[in-house]
Amino acid sequence: MKRKVLAALRKGENYELKTELNSEYKERRKEAVRRVIANMTVGKDVSGLFTDVLKNMHTDDLEIKKLIYLYLINYAKTQPDLVILAVNTFVKDAEDTNPLIRALAIRTMGCLHVQEVLDHLSDPLRKCLKDPSPYVRKTAVMCVAKVYDLSPTTAEENGFVEDVRRALSDSNPMVISNAVTVLTEINEMAPGQNVWRLDAKSVPTLLAAVNECVEWGQIAILEALADYTPKTEKEAESICERLLPRLQHANGSVVLTTVRLLLNYEKYVHRADLLSQFTKKMVPPLITLLSSEPEIQYVALRNINIILQRHPKLLSKEIRVFFCKYNDPIYVKYEKLDVLVRICSERNTEPLLNELKEYAREVDVDFVRRAIQAIGRLAIRYESSADKAVKVLIELLQLKVNSVVQDVVVVLRDVFRRYPRNFADVVPTLCEHIDYVNEPDAKAALIWILGEYSEHISNISNLLGTCIEGFLEEEDEGVQLALVNSAVKFFLKRPQQGQALVLKALQTATEKCANPDVRDRAYIYWRLLSADPNAARTVALVEMPPVELESANLSAPLLEELVAELGSVASVLQKPSRLFVYKKADKAGVPRDSEMAYTGLDDAEGGAASAGDNGTTGGIDTSNEGEPELLISF
Repeated sequence: MKRKVLAALRKGENYELKTELNSEYKERRKEAVRRVIANMTVGKDVSGLFTDVLKNMHTDDLEIKKLIYLYLINYAKTQPDLVILAVNTFVKDAEDTNPLIRALAIRTMGCLHVQEVLDHLSDPLRKCLKDPSPYVRKTAVMCVAKVYDLSPTTAEENGFVEDVRRALSDSNPMVISNAVTVLTEINEMAPGQNVWRLDAKSVPTLLAAVNECVEWGQIAILEALADYTPKTEKEAESICERLLPRLQHANGSVVLTTVRLLLNYEKYVHRADLLSQFTKKMVPPLITLLSSEPEIQYVALRNINIILQRHPKLLSKEIRVFFCKYNDPIYVKYEKLDVLVRICSERNTEPLLNELKEYAREVDVDFVRRAIQAIGRLAIRYESSADKAVKVLIELLQLKVNSVVQDVVVVLRDVFRRYPRNFADVVPTLCEHIDYVNEPDAKAALIWILGEYSEHISNISNLLGTCIEGFLEEEDEGVQLALVNSAVKFFLKRPQQGQALVLKALQTATEKCANPDVRDRAYIYWRLLSADPNAARTVALVEMPPVELESANLSAPLLEELVAELGSVASVLQKPSRLFVYKKADKAGVPRDSEMAYTGLDDAEGGAASAGDNGTTGGIDTSNEGEPELLISF
């Protein structure tokens, strides 16, 4: 019953609209068209009013004409036979005295995307491509791309593509920018056919037009120039110098596309003074982007991360600009933290360490973890800053915050490995906070420190004994292995005090532990200690190699790909577009249902130092965990 009532109401509404559309009063028809479009916008089916809406096309009211054209575009594919009824009106409007109506007609005919309309579109489009109004010409140029998408043969046979090529010499900059956009799209639609290639004759025209275009036109021209290969070094220098003012543009995309062009042209310019000048000119606009909205800041920071891998010292003097603000969204803070670690040099580690200490007092646990890991990375990277970094970590330890203590312990383990015996005096302070350590990674790190520095800890027997008492309660294999190793080290360093402990640890591990790896390790140590204590000393007390930072840089081929796509979605995801755009993925032979994990990171030369949770290395997310598998179809 409810369904019947709703159906009657819907039927009644459409019937009422039908009556209004056929009213003899202009205002009532106008209001009815507005209501039809409103219903269509919210998803209601108003296709049954097609012929009634079509009757109202013959009007001089531009607002009504726009709304009716929008309606036709929406229902053209479902009712292509009825769209033919509107062709005469389109053709008539394409010859109207008002350039706005001429442009509207030709744009709508292109957007209908119906094969039946294509035959009637050719003549009006040919006229509009040579229209005296630049507004009509630029609209007609965009229509050529739609015709080519629907029927490349029709576009070629009617000479539309050649007309667009000629439009590159138009007197109006907007026509030129639209022509560049259309030719670029046609090249993507027909890969391998080389429909258009920018040549040296067209470059001066584009350089002259770029200053007068709106931002979208500028981006189209800049992208075309970025992919252009200059014939001579002088030409490359001239292009770069003429485009430097684009770095001052208010639109962030224009700025990033200009930076992309300058980076691409570095291989063609060999004068060191010019390259240095271009590099310095990039800095102020990149800094200015950080004063924008958070979303733009995020995009800018992701792109800056890529740029810094090409020019590591580019922003080393601007470190304070990247300090996090109290009201920054967390995703912006993460990116700023990555950049801070990347641009930090030996001379500015102290202010950064003080800043990171403040970050470690924040409430966001993950951000605190990243800040503490950043402190550890600075300590490992710069020996001169290690003392200051360790002092900061000990100060954080005094906060006695559970999560902070866990992260500090893990980081200190890596610092101790990097500088063996340099910070033995810190170990007793660390042991005072053993009650706050309850996470497996932190436990394993602390137990390793206890075994490595057992000779510097007065109550080592009690500490290790307490840990061994709960051996079987530990579910993590790493903690159990660390306990076995530390017990053996303690015994080898202080045999009299450690004999009972090591015996208890080995017996528990061999007789009661269910993990085969832990049992095997315990058996090996037991036999070594029984047969040859000196051999056991050689194995257990061997000096571990100093920990090194993992490479947080993208591989060279991937970096070049991303530099060539700077300012696009690819640079934000830090994945080449061929991995997530349908057409490019198909061209590259990437299956659409395949996993898109592509980190492009160099293999680490040393051990994992301050490696963050969730697959982060040095603050850069290499796991893409939680990101959607993005495939975009254009």
